[in-house]
Amino acid sequence: MVDQGKYGRNWDEEELDLIVADYFAMLDDAVSGRPLIKAHHAKALSDQIGRTVGSVGQKYGNISAVLTELGMPKLNGFGSRPNYQEAIFSALERHLDQNPAAWDIGMPLRDPMRVQATEQPTYGSGVSEPSTAFEPAPLLMTSAPRLGAERPRRPAGLSRLVRKFDPAARDQRNRQLGLLGEERIFHHERAHLIAHDRADLAKKVEWTSQERGDGAGYDIRSFDPTDGRERLIEVKATRGGASTDFFLTRTECEVAQERPDAWRLYRVHSLPVRPEFFVLAPPLESAVVLTPEAWRASF
Repeated sequence: MVDQGKYGRNWDEEELDLIVADYFAMLDDAVSGRPLIKAHHAKALSDQIGRTVGSVGQKYGNISAVLTELGMPKLNGFGSRPNYQEAIFSALERHLDQNPAAWDIGMPLRDPMRVQATEQPTYGSGVSEPSTAFEPAPLLMTSAPRLGAERPRRPAGLSRLVRKFDPAARDQRNRQLGLLGEERIFHHERAHLIAHDRADLAKKVEWTSQERGDGAGYDIRSFDPTDGRERLIEVKATRGGASTDFFLTRTECEVAQERPDAWRLYRVHSLPVRPEFFVLAPPLESAVVLTPEAWRASF
């Protein structure tokens, strides 16, 4: 039953912890392919805490908006509502600190046996390991975000949360995510060439980072189906949306400058739930803002 005394009052810490935990449980079901009726969750939580179903839905939308900023997958159906209650940031921080496996929601498991029963929620256990023998359907290609597009100013609590968890740095360290992105583009390129009657070129597509190791300045060697020209593809993958920041190495930037005719950056986003990608061509400065993050010191 709805508690009339809660109308117009901010959610307390206990209520926020409950809805954040419920959101992540739904998200895990959604990306793992398990049955999920979000309306049932909203109604059950409404009954438990005495808030209206509409209020619960709005708070789900707040959580979706924050997860987008953190470069994480989010649930469909609630939108992204940036009219935040400041306390939601602390609630999400508590959950992520106490449940680090939440970062793995939707990611394939390299070793299914690593998931063990604990008192904390265990996420990501419903997604099977991808295999290079399986060739998924071609990815959907989208437009790149517009350079210089205005973004809403982040509240102080959200800025602190993004600094702490740093989506770009987390993606950079996540080798499994990088491999998943490269795998999807590798299969996409082969399927794309076959669809253009260039099976001869499809057989020559090389997953360079796996066959020759990192350091070439690109991950995949493919071809243009029209004239057969070489295409050197650097893959940058994220679980977040299209506008999530990413890192480039010095070698990647140098190869982009040396081979602007062949080098392309494929930005794969929204992995692994609804993966899409867009392509950037040199000069990169015309498409993204490049900010120095580290300097080499020498004598």
